[in-house]
Amino acid sequence: MAEIDVESLFNYAMKGQFREALEAYNENPGALEAKITKAEDTVLHLAVYLGQTRFVRKVLDGINEEVCLNVLHMQNSKGNTTLHLAAEVGNVDMCYNMAKRDSTLICGRNFEGETPIFLAALHGKREAFLCLHGLKQNHEDEDDSLVRKSNGDTILHSTISSEYFGLALQIIKMYPKLVNSVNEEGLSPLQILAGKPNCFKSSTRMELLQSTIYNCSIVDDEIEETDDVRYNGEDKTHPCPMNYETCTTFFSLLKSTTIGKHDKAASNDEEENVSQKSEEEQAKKSEKKLYSFPPNWGAAIRFLTHMMKFLLIIFGVGANWIGKIQRKKVKHIQAKQVMNELIERASSSSLYKSDYSGMSIHGGEKSRRMPAPILIAAKMGVREMVEKILDTDPVAIEEVDSENKSAVLLAIENRQPHVFNLLNKRSLIRETALRKVDKYGNSALHLAATYRSHRPWRVPGAAMQMQWEYKWYKLVKDSMPPNFFERYNKNGETAKQLFINTHQGLAKEGGKWLTKTSESCSLVAALVATVAFTTSTAIPGGPDQNTGYPLLEGRPAFNIFAVASLVALCSSVTALVLFLSILTSRFQEKDFALDLPRKLLLGLTTLFTSIASVLVSFCAGHFFIVQDELKFAVYPIYVATCLPVSFFALVQLPLYFDLSLAMIRKVPQRSYKMHSN
Repeated sequence: MAEIDVESLFNYAMKGQFREALEAYNENPGALEAKITKAEDTVLHLAVYLGQTRFVRKVLDGINEEVCLNVLHMQNSKGNTTLHLAAEVGNVDMCYNMAKRDSTLICGRNFEGETPIFLAALHGKREAFLCLHGLKQNHEDEDDSLVRKSNGDTILHSTISSEYFGLALQIIKMYPKLVNSVNEEGLSPLQILAGKPNCFKSSTRMELLQSTIYNCSIVDDEIEETDDVRYNGEDKTHPCPMNYETCTTFFSLLKSTTIGKHDKAASNDEEENVSQKSEEEQAKKSEKKLYSFPPNWGAAIRFLTHMMKFLLIIFGVGANWIGKIQRKKVKHIQAKQVMNELIERASSSSLYKSDYSGMSIHGGEKSRRMPAPILIAAKMGVREMVEKILDTDPVAIEEVDSENKSAVLLAIENRQPHVFNLLNKRSLIRETALRKVDKYGNSALHLAATYRSHRPWRVPGAAMQMQWEYKWYKLVKDSMPPNFFERYNKNGETAKQLFINTHQGLAKEGGKWLTKTSESCSLVAALVATVAFTTSTAIPGGPDQNTGYPLLEGRPAFNIFAVASLVALCSSVTALVLFLSILTSRFQEKDFALDLPRKLLLGLTTLFTSIASVLVSFCAGHFFIVQDELKFAVYPIYVATCLPVSFFALVQLPLYFDLSLAMIRKVPQRSYKMHSN
């Protein structure tokens, strides 16, 4: 037997020269079992990595059964067989080709305790998962251990953690027992989902344009049901090129807009042949929204939505950006569906209680005290889950964590306005839960008064963060029961004292920002006031020597000059006074709630007004000294003169809008980080 050239095999595999690798095997049959990388991968391992389906099939078909099984059972340094890798990359053809030769490969575990079917679910490879699931049904071992790794995580844990919610829905239907399973840390699938606020609409931050596209996007909220999918090894081919699909979809959409009730009547005979849905599925469908529009309006609305997207793309909004918003909406819908399934199928003990015993794959138990799902959801701001759990069992509001904090206290402590408003609307919660204290003696008002290092509110700057902090404290205080009395915690502090002590640093930082901003703006206001005063005392064209009245009185440009110069002088002086009043403020905590932001907002408004008025008065006065033949040519110069000021105002618009909204809104808006997919 010739000696195996490991280096040559490695080079053949890395360069994709699998024909040469096959020739090397013909010369030396032991070449397939040689470890050719530091990770102890064989040629077949690398072929699976590189997607060489035809090579793998040809090799497995060309060797005898004994050698084939030996090669398929070989593991690399991580304990992965070729079936593990095929499931991980989602190659259905390879999975079927390998698993059909020896179904025990599906039960094989790597050194992390992961089976191939677990890896397929972990990486969201739906087709590969369904293929292995179908082959697994033919195996004698029907234990759920095949879908659980050594740390107790099941495929349901993994798909929810990786946010493959479409696959998670199918797993719930295939393996309903996994709904109540917990890992070694004591976490159930519902608890993991509760820790993912960005997967729900209530905790996702979107701007106006994003929100508009999100609401106008029509996505399918039905998940394809596949109860028993087996791969038959046949390749799926398209009768036409792949890029024809978009055109076909577009023309189908056009056709669907013309379909009315009479056209649908022809399909009644076919509908009678369809088997009736179960009562449970019909009950779920009855819960959906009922629209008062004709059925064919849905297609028309969908067509208009596509046209709107087309126009947005023309005006510079990228198709990828629109697609990202659509994918986000799909994720939100599917996450809510998974949540509903988990809550409806979960047992009361695993759904509401905070005591869990984690079970490992080896049978060992490890007791942990983990927060109940409603507590995690309240802390993370998942309003949908809190509402669903309370609708299912209102007693869940009595759950507390290790620090004796209920869902209400956690929502207040972590600044979750959506959850707090939901709970505050329930009279029972307002009368009972708001009276409770944690193990440190802190009431709901104490927790609202406590400030931590992170800045939760959806506004920039320390000053406006301080404004929202005070508004949040005031909102919680006004929500307390009528006969609530202020109490001390175990450190002997009232809520007001705690607010002052914990917000000293933020108030100091906000005061510095306001001081610098007011100093800069007051300097500009003083300059504008000086120019406006000089301009207002100068009369274009001069006065009449006999009467003293302006010579140009009555002309439209003169009237514009007179009004604009007066407005510029008054508004600049007003702005200067407002900014000086901010500089002389004491910067008390309560001043940030209304007084200081109002002065800053009015000061910026009058400053912008004064600058614009000065420019208008300049243009109106300059208009008289321009010759008649140049008057039309000077208009572009006036526009160019106003551009720097317009740009400055445009840059300050976000701050201006934040201040305006802060004055209007009573309930603060929380900031949530966006995770792109």
